[in-house]
Order: sequence, then C-alpha cells, then structure tokens
Amino acid sequence: MIASLILLTLVRFGDERYIIFMILVFSLFGAGIAMFWKGHFKKLSTPKKVVSILGFGIGVAGIGFLIYFGSIRGLEIDEQINAAKLTEAKVSQIEAPSPSVDGNFQVTTFTYGSGKDLRREEFAEGVTYLTESVDGRAFIDNWAKFSGWWREKYWGFDEKELPLNARVWMPEGTGPFPLVLVVHGNHPMQDFSDPGYDYLGEFLASKGMILASVDENFINGSWTDLFGRLEKENDARGWLLLEHLRVWDEWNNMEAHPLYGKVDMDKIALMGHSRGGEAVGHAAMLNALEYYPDDASIKLGYHFNIKGVVAIAPVDGQYKPGGSGTKFENVNYLSLHGAQDADVTSFAGAMQYERIKFTDSAYHFKSLIYISGANHGQFNTSWGDNDILATFKGVLNREQLMPASEQREIAKVYIGAFLEASLNQRDEYLPLFLDPRKGKDWLPESIYLSQFEDSNTRVWANFDEDFELTTITSGGKAEAEHLSVWREGEINMEYGKKGSRAVYLGWNYEKLNEGIDTLWEDGAKPSIPDSVLASYTIKLDSISFRPDSTSMLTFSLAESTESSSPKSGGKWKNDNDSDEKEEVDVEQENEVEVEENDENKEEDKKDKDQEKTPDPPLDIKIILVDESGEQIEFLLSEFSHLQRQIKSRF
Repeated sequence: MIASLILLTLVRFGDERYIIFMILVFSLFGAGIAMFWKGHFKKLSTPKKVVSILGFGIGVAGIGFLIYFGSIRGLEIDEQINAAKLTEAKVSQIEAPSPSVDGNFQVTTFTYGSGKDLRREEFAEGVTYLTESVDGRAFIDNWAKFSGWWREKYWGFDEKELPLNARVWMPEGTGPFPLVLVVHGNHPMQDFSDPGYDYLGEFLASKGMILASVDENFINGSWTDLFGRLEKENDARGWLLLEHLRVWDEWNNMEAHPLYGKVDMDKIALMGHSRGGEAVGHAAMLNALEYYPDDASIKLGYHFNIKGVVAIAPVDGQYKPGGSGTKFENVNYLSLHGAQDADVTSFAGAMQYERIKFTDSAYHFKSLIYISGANHGQFNTSWGDNDILATFKGVLNREQLMPASEQREIAKVYIGAFLEASLNQRDEYLPLFLDPRKGKDWLPESIYLSQFEDSNTRVWANFDEDFELTTITSGGKAEAEHLSVWREGEINMEYGKKGSRAVYLGWNYEKLNEGIDTLWEDGAKPSIPDSVLASYTIKLDSISFRPDSTSMLTFSLAESTESSSPKSGGKWKNDNDSDEKEEVDVEQENEVEVEENDENKEEDKKDKDQEKTPDPPLDIKIILVDESGEQIEFLLSEFSHLQRQIKSRF
C-alpha cells in the first residue's frame, strides 16, 4: 500500500522506465519483509534463502539508489563545443544599447478585474478598475460533473461568467504607450501563475510600454482533473486576450476614464508561455476573423492592430480550428525554447512558425531561438525548475540548467529587441535574430540556434514542391555525386513534424575509400580524392528572380544523427559478406608485432573514451558559381562551424 501511494504521486512523471523500476524495487523490498515475518525465513531451504536475501538486498539497494538520486540536483551532461563561439570574433556587434537595459520611465502598478474574486484579493476588494465578466461557453467543453462543480465552488463562478482580471505595469506619463499582454500556461490553478512575469512588467514599463499580465488560472488544471477535466479550452485562452483588448480599447476612448488616451492601439503585442504560447497564436488568428471558425453563430470581428506575437516554450495543437493547425498572416513572430525543457520537450513554436505567411506590402519577420541550458519553468518567476511538477524533484536532471537569472536575462534581451523592432521600428535590432553572435555582449554564454525569415525572403529551394530529387521549388535543378544518403522528407521533431520538408544528405568516406582519416584530428583536414568527394549542387533558375547588390543568399542547415551508411545492413547486407580481413601466413615475430600494435590502439581508444572529448563541429566547403563562370569557394567554418545537435538529459 505504501509503495502504491508513492507510485501514484509519481505517475505524472510519465516515464515508464521509472515506474517499472519502482514496482520492481518495492516488490522485492516488500517480499523481503514478508520473508522475515514470523520466522518464515528459517523454514526455507538454503538455495531459497540465498535467492531471498539477494532479492531483498536488491530491493534495499534500489530504494537507497532512489533516495540518493532524489536528493541530488542532477548529473552533468557531456561537454559540447559551442560552434558559433569559435568564430564570434569575426562578427561585428550591433551598435545599439542592450535591449535588456531598463528605460527611464517611472513605473506604476495596478489591477483590474471583476471585484468579486473569492481567491484573489487583488482582483476583489483591492482591484483598481472593474470589468464585466464574459460568457465562455462557446470556447470551453466539459465544465461539468464533480470536477466542474468543484471548480465553480472554488472560484465562485462557472464558464458563463469568466472574469477579465489582470495586473498591470504602466509607465508614468501622458502616453500614448504601446500595449503588451502576457498570459501564462497550464499550471495548477491553486498556484497562481500571473505574478510570475513581474520581471518583464517592470522592465517593459520602464521602457515606455504597458504590460498587462492576464489571469487565466481559473481554466488551468487541478487535482480534480482525476474526475474529468476541461476540454478544448485553449482557444478560450486566446479569445480571452481579445476580450481584454476590447476593454482596453473602450477605456482608451472613454473620456471620463483615468486611462483615456493612455494606449497607442496601433502598437499592440501579445506574449504567452506554454499553453499561453499557443494561445497567442489563436488570438492572432481569431482577431482577423469575422466569425468563430468552428461555429458561425459566434461573431468575432475584433480586428485590433496586433503587430507582434511572442511564444515562450509554447505547445501546439491543443486547439485546431477546422481540424488543422492555427494559421495567421502579417504579424511578426518570435518563439523562444529551452533545450532542457522537461515539460514541452519539442520546439513546438517551430510548427507555428511554418504556418505564418506574409502577404501584404508591409515589412514583417519571424524568428525561432533555441537555447541550451534553458528549461520550461524559469521563464516564470513562480514556476521554478521543476518542469513536470513531480512530487520529488530528483526525477529531473536539473544540474544541466543555467541559473534562473540568466534564463530571464535571455528572455529580456530577445523580447526587448523584438518589441522594439515590432512596435517602435527599431530595425537596428533585427540582426540579433539572424545571428545571436551579433548580441554576444548582451547574452549569457550558451549555445543559441536561430532561424529567421522576413517578408523580403524569396525561396529558391525548400523541397516542398514534389518527390523528385532532381527538381527544386523555383524550377532549377539538383545534382549529387558520391553521397551515401540523398533523399527528401519531412522534418521530424521529438514529437510531431515541423510542417516543412528538407533534403537529407550523407557521406561516408570510410566506406567509399579505405584509409581516409575522417576525424580531422589536430585540425589536419583530410585530402579526399575527387573520385570519392561527396557533393550536392543546386543550379538556380535565374528567370524566377534575380538577386541584386543588396541581396543575401541564405540557407538553413542542421545535423542529422541518422546513419551515414544506411546500406551497411538489412536488405543491403549479403550473407557472404565478411568484415574479417583475409588471413595470411606471417612469421611468428610479425604476429607478435601486430598484436602489440592492436593493444596500443586499444589503449589509445580507452584513453580517448575516458577523456570524453566532445564531438568536433562539422564543416563543409561552399562553392558559388555565377552564370559567367566566375567562382568563389570557402569553408562554412569561415562564417561558423555547423553546431552538433544539442544534448539534453531529462
């Protein structure tokens, strides 16, 4: 019974290996106790005694193992080389103040809400401005049965009377100021999440922006979810943000209201974290529609001037309008994600990124930032480093995390730069999203991977057009020589697919020509004969569009960890093939010499394994040839080596 209770508290962790280990350990431990109960052990035969003692010993040792690993912060992961850092000295810094530096405005704070909140004094008697509740029945399912009854009893309202509550940081002055809303994600509803963005509120208000941290705790999870939970509520999270904007718009146009004229309604941005990070995408989509896409009886028609959306460690697919992923147009987009996120372990913002289009004549951009050492919760000051809310933090490897202060500094740098560029047209910050090294003096040291696209981008090849390997998007042609892998396919993520395709290229010189050193040890690059040199060539179509002197040729490149020798096994393996070298007769002394050499090699290998040297970054040669035959060539490393995949250990 005790073991069962412990297991139940850990079920939320979701790792089957951990649960199976717990069952095994506590079963052996319990069996051991039974073995010694009332002299039963004395009645066993000697072999059974040995087996019983061994099993009980394993159970005790296993529990000791659990206690030890539950008491430590975690284990360090193997060192990785930061590829971008090797050439950061070649990259010029942005000539502007750090976007994370506080501004000169004095900051005032207040709250608005229903004035009737049973749990939050700041939204009840302590509220500054009153708001009317809204009916959310069209956007929330299953507020019913015991769970719904308890939720209503706890909060004092149901889905027909959802409050519009928020805490606000506002710069002092006449304004008008840009308006930014931020919304939390799904966290236990009794542990209020909206205060956790105070660091962003103080920061942005000092820079002349209003930040409202929206309270949506009442539609978050609870222990009562064991008896039925809210369903399909993530569109409600986005819709509520639009209702908050409606209230701000009314106040801004109401001469008798203290906030009259305080807001520049042409400069609006939305930010969200976790489920809130998905919800801001829903809000951007719903904002442009006249009717709710799943029910035309629900009229929307908001059409606020939302300039930018920031998604912090978002999920994707909690709500699918019409059964497909949320799409929106002509809104800037930024998504931040930590490589050590133990809650949302896939960069789901990359999926939303692929579904954003730029179709009007204004300038827009979108960017993804992936951060080694960052987790899910430390973007919120109240969530901390226990991403999965397990009873024992020991089930998470937290040793690999960067300090919370550094993670929030990264958020301030990127969010500050994004909002300055999106709301205040501070274009000098745009290079940060193309290359994090441009802001290395602003950012804590870490590995940053980024992706960027803007409304000026024109695509020559994205491999989405067909299944023919020799064709590319714009009508050009692709060719390859001596590749061991050449295929096109969907980009797979930890969970799900990114929503775009790529060409997968692999080469394996050891298989093609024996004796070529592929390790590039001590910086000595191998000399590879043209007869085996692997290459991939894209011949671009000059008719579709031509670059000019202001153009940049860009491409996205990432390491794949699949085999570069896929034909070494399976159906490609001949039963008569042998990896053994042909035996030859040699004199006894030569045999001894060979054995000694093999032993030396084995010792060298052991030494290298013990050192755990990190994998070197990848390098390739790039050759550009124009239509007149003029050519330049250089190594990718002259710009930046290719980063190896970031390792994490959950």
